[in-house]
Amino acid sequence: MTAPIKIAILAMGGEGGGVLADWIVDLGEQHGHIAQTTSVAGVAQRTGATIYYLELFPRAAAEAACAEPVLALMPTPGDVDVLLASELMEAGRAVQRGLVTPERTTLIASTHRVYSIHEKSAMGDGTVSSADLLSACEATAKQWIAFDMAAVVEKQGSVISAVLFGALCASNALPFTRAQFEATIARGKVGVAGSMAAFAAGLDIAQQGAVETKPPAAPAFSTQHSNSAVAALLQRLATQFGELERSLLFEGVRRLVDYQDVAYAEQFLSRIDAVARHQQPQLTAEVGRHLALWMAYEDTVRVADLKTRASRFARVQKEVKATDAHVLAINEYMHPRLQEICETLPAGLGRWLEKSGAPRRLVERFTTKGRVIRSSSLRGYLMLYGVAALRPWRRGSLRYQHENAAIEAWLARVHQAAVTNPALALELAQCQRLVKGYSDTLERGKRNFDTVMAAAARIDASRAASVVKQLRDAALADEHGHQLRRVLAVEGLT
Repeated sequence: MTAPIKIAILAMGGEGGGVLADWIVDLGEQHGHIAQTTSVAGVAQRTGATIYYLELFPRAAAEAACAEPVLALMPTPGDVDVLLASELMEAGRAVQRGLVTPERTTLIASTHRVYSIHEKSAMGDGTVSSADLLSACEATAKQWIAFDMAAVVEKQGSVISAVLFGALCASNALPFTRAQFEATIARGKVGVAGSMAAFAAGLDIAQQGAVETKPPAAPAFSTQHSNSAVAALLQRLATQFGELERSLLFEGVRRLVDYQDVAYAEQFLSRIDAVARHQQPQLTAEVGRHLALWMAYEDTVRVADLKTRASRFARVQKEVKATDAHVLAINEYMHPRLQEICETLPAGLGRWLEKSGAPRRLVERFTTKGRVIRSSSLRGYLMLYGVAALRPWRRGSLRYQHENAAIEAWLARVHQAAVTNPALALELAQCQRLVKGYSDTLERGKRNFDTVMAAAARIDASRAASVVKQLRDAALADEHGHQLRRVLAVEGLT
């Protein structure tokens, strides 16, 4: 019996998934096939993921049978011939759903990442390993074509659907020629030149057998830097630390110089020097990772700084594909609470405002609702720029005093445990993962962190490391703390 060709497309909003589906339908109908397409929208990704499903059935076979074929409306696990994914996580979702099988499926995907809502909103590190996704796709597909199509799009100035169309042509999974593929694009009469260039680039790369099985390697460590003070810090990393710690500490130095200044990065390394004296490289690396994140806490100054950078305006302009002929307006929704305002002020003034009467109520009146600030306007930009300009005085702020005291207390616990119980020290170092986000999320995280630290002091030394790990994992499992309270009750620590 003649069977239809079954094709699934997984794409996010704005990537041209609908255009790609229309091209395949037109290609089939122009060359002897009956085509049917359906789409189901979703919200799995930042701008919404959509599944497009197509079936192509030879018209000659239908006419010979004197009957119209019955074509399905949705893909079925184990019954897909070609699957195209506009991003690596979407390819992973297809594998997870069973839509990709080694007996029949040609899987074509871009290897770039757009992190899903689940990955971004996780209490801890919720990112899925790109290496694991690549390995799963390669092991599951009959034919696996993958490369960074977003980079091709950036170079060609087109959309990713055209690159996928080119890779589909190169796969020979459909019974059509390159000329027939190109004629389909030409019939669209919209953005033909750009789409043709992206199609050709995708086809050429796919024909070269480009399959990325590993994520790009991290840049090599170097002590060279245009700023002599930063170069001195990098030289210090090269001479005092091993390879295990060096890459993480390098990222910490880079982040903290950008966040505050060279002196702040020097303070970071001084704290790490003290941890390194315990001669436990893994502990040094973990403390370095989490200390850098904690010292670069998100405050109003940091938010304003990031929103007024020229690189951000350039990135937004690039993402929306705005040209000089367009007017670009960027609206920022901001809702600073009274606490955040107090923490931005000098420590003494911030404490006074927190405990004051009428002044506190006056400020609270203006902070009950969020407001929209247009950072692309002169007025909005200057407002944010003025807040960002407070960076040199950050060390005198109330927030800095709070965070610095918490960091010192955490490091003291790690030092104390490292002497007698290295495994516990490592678990305590990783508890910093609980402190993240801002506003209510940050408050919940700090509450859970304090709860775990207090419980750690009451656990028998022989079980302390394993119990602290259980408590931390429970705290990361749900933001409301239900699982943490359950584990505390089981361990008799309530």
